[in-house]
Amino acid sequence: MAGPLVAPPAAVRRPGGGDPLLTRARVADVIPFSWVDGPGNRYVVFVQGCSFDCVACHNPETIAPRTPGGRVATVGDLLTDLRPAAPYLAGVTVSGGEATGQWHFVRDLFRGVRADGELSRLTTFVDSNGNALPRVWDRLLPVTDGFMIDLKALDPEVHRRLTGRGNDLVLDSIRHLHGAGKLHEVRLLLVPGYNDSPDQLARTAEWLADLDPALRVVVIGFRQHGVRPEYAGVPEATADLLAGWRAGLEAAGLSGVVTV
Repeated sequence: MAGPLVAPPAAVRRPGGGDPLLTRARVADVIPFSWVDGPGNRYVVFVQGCSFDCVACHNPETIAPRTPGGRVATVGDLLTDLRPAAPYLAGVTVSGGEATGQWHFVRDLFRGVRADGELSRLTTFVDSNGNALPRVWDRLLPVTDGFMIDLKALDPEVHRRLTGRGNDLVLDSIRHLHGAGKLHEVRLLLVPGYNDSPDQLARTAEWLADLDPALRVVVIGFRQHGVRPEYAGVPEATADLLAGWRAGLEAAGLSGVVTV
């Protein structure tokens, strides 16, 4: 993907002599320019492997830890690839799959961005399902400008139906990152027949408003494009459904609601 590795800046060398530019990750894809993965035009790294198995996943090929279409890339590879695009970018986002599943790589990539004179102005963001322990977030907080966290469902059983896992860690992560001042937004993916009931709306709106009435909340409608064949029959979210959820969230006192 990239040319030869450059010499690592002293600021990103590890005390034990290890070279963070050689930290590797299993990468599903890289998009050099994206307007939908954080603020502004962003360079986006999609890592391979996810702890959830979501009904509504639009990138199911990224769920497995390894696939024939994936590849291994180092921090140095991606920094070299990133530099020519940097003048046209606002920042770098790591998504997935699940970014926190390879958090050592995310940390070292963001350290490398911040230590590089050509890249240090770029903001660093993580797009995550939120299923990570506090100690993982604490490793990433010093080098990350913002976290975008999915809340698939407030009800734990509905969340399990959608993802195959409970949501205790997700809710804890949202609270933890908000307390650290780094929660950029919470994303609500509406999947008709799963998490779109009036009760879900009321409880979700109340929980988020109690956390922070000014929180940025992005309401995303489920679309069938890219999902696995067995879920292709799940109906798409209508414009009326999105509008109703936005109205309900705003009625609860949330001022930063966006629909997509």
